Amino acid sequence: MSVTAAADAAPGPAPGQASGEAAGEATAPVAAPGGRGFVAKAFGVTALFSAAGSVLGLVRDLLLARFYGAGSATDAFLVSWTVPETAAPLLIEDGMAFLTVPAFSAALAARGQARAQEEGAEAAEDAEEAGAGGPDPVRALVAATLPPLALVLTLLSALVALGAPVVVRVLAPGLADPGLAVVCTRLAAVTVLPFGLVGYLGAGLRSHHRFTLPGAVYIAYNAGILTVMLLLHARLGVRAAAGGVALGSVLMVAVLLPSFARHVSRVTVRRTRGTARGTARGPGAGTPEPVINPMAVLPVVLFTLTRQAQIFVERFIGSSLPPGTISELNYAEKVAQNVMIIGILVCTVTFPLIARALAEGDVQGARRRVEKDLGVVGAVVLAGTVVVFACAPQLVAVLFERGAFTAADTAATAELMRVYCLGLLAQGLVGALIRPYLAARPAVGFGGAGRTRPLDRTDWLPIRAMGAGLLVTVAVAAGLTPHVGAAGLAAGNATGISVTAVLLLRALRVRGIPVRVRAVLGGQLRLLVAAAGAAGPTWLAANVPGLDALGPIPPLVLGAAVGLLCFLALAGALRAPGVTGALAALTALRDRHSTDRHRTGRYMTGRHTTGIERATGEVDGR
Repeated sequence: MSVTAAADAAPGPAPGQASGEAAGEATAPVAAPGGRGFVAKAFGVTALFSAAGSVLGLVRDLLLARFYGAGSATDAFLVSWTVPETAAPLLIEDGMAFLTVPAFSAALAARGQARAQEEGAEAAEDAEEAGAGGPDPVRALVAATLPPLALVLTLLSALVALGAPVVVRVLAPGLADPGLAVVCTRLAAVTVLPFGLVGYLGAGLRSHHRFTLPGAVYIAYNAGILTVMLLLHARLGVRAAAGGVALGSVLMVAVLLPSFARHVSRVTVRRTRGTARGTARGPGAGTPEPVINPMAVLPVVLFTLTRQAQIFVERFIGSSLPPGTISELNYAEKVAQNVMIIGILVCTVTFPLIARALAEGDVQGARRRVEKDLGVVGAVVLAGTVVVFACAPQLVAVLFERGAFTAADTAATAELMRVYCLGLLAQGLVGALIRPYLAARPAVGFGGAGRTRPLDRTDWLPIRAMGAGLLVTVAVAAGLTPHVGAAGLAAGNATGISVTAVLLLRALRVRGIPVRVRAVLGGQLRLLVAAAGAAGPTWLAANVPGLDALGPIPPLVLGAAVGLLCFLALAGALRAPGVTGALAALTALRDRHSTDRHRTGRYMTGRHTTGIERATGEVDGR
């Protein structure tokens, strides 16, 4: 059962809701569980649904390769794909979450403080009779932010659709079929509004520790794409894929909206009245409304856009290379990024915990959580990187080599994938570092913490870090591409994001979270040594002479098994972070299972012996 299944099945109010919510009362504060059991269960649910979404995403890419190959039509679609590729990090995965998870966490903290003060002043029944209770902070936050957000997103979506010719010309001036790219871009522009709503609704649910449906949105998204592609690819060509993107984004909203209305807040445009300043002074004072600092949104948006600019660089330079180059880069990145996405899942689960801890002033607790997350992310990403790097040709052949996707495409894509793998660890660390950085100073606050504050130099440090990485990306890509082709683009991406990761780690201490930089870097170095040591045996296992005669699957399976085992063994011997804890947990589980089996065996043996004694009349010495 998922972490929310029990609550969803219960006939009464869900956890985090007051019994009188139907009458318009404020919901009860949601506790912020931080135990290992909660994180493990939430991670398991998120990982399960994310894995299902990733599998459907791979099926989508398989069909894209099968139906359209790696030619000019696929290049045109992938240029239009830049719109959802940019909108998803900005509005679902990164930007929106960076803003709204801390905002909902601050609202939950304000709710808890207000209720504690109300209970100290007089009983809750007296407050209800007097009708003096203030607005619930969570509902006030939704009423103040969701309607204007929806309006802005609608205008943005229309603007992208109208400006599609300009977008295509700027992104890929050397594209072979710009007209097809314009049509696909206009279809993809629909995603801006649904993606923004999904990011907002998902952040609200995760802040209330509900991870099931937010983890399932990409299942709905890819299901919509696959449906349209399967039904209409012969009639519409690659335009069917773009239409599926639009449909899938609408299905994502349909998945989340009912649960959000039930567990977080009903969607309304009416702003409740209450005090907008200061803290609640008891039942008569009510709860404070959110105070929004619009300027704090700017650094988040600029950071996310600057991070996505690396893709813009690839599209721009790649459009001047032979047809199919953009497609090969896309396939290589999509497969390799699944490793990073799995590592980042733990941060998706723990981000609300870190934001809540910072909202309540627990800086050391947030610091411990961040350091643990960095170790887990590094271990997961590097374990997967070993397999992807060493088994790249076999992996690409298993996934894509059929239909219009040829053996030459496999070789080119595998080469790019290996270069791209060099930056996967840095990508994972950037995703893990930026979350606590932005949660330290949220854009929305309540009471005294919500007073509008001016931006200072620390607010711009992530943009500087990402900007420095982008400059390195452009310099490396521009310098290497004329000599090594598309591999120069992948090398520029890996180098630039690595620079950004180092700069962000240093910036986190400036932000006020005292992460132990040397300890973190030492742990990552041990993980890197383990990955380097495991890469050789993994490559040998995947290239056993004669094994490829059976097809690419046996070498891939053998290489993956050897790679993961070697990495775990080396990382455990080096006492690398993220691995030692997992190995200790597995050892404890094994010991506990062995003990339980021993006890059960003793119990069953004793019961069986007693039965024999009774049957033979030998009980009590008879």
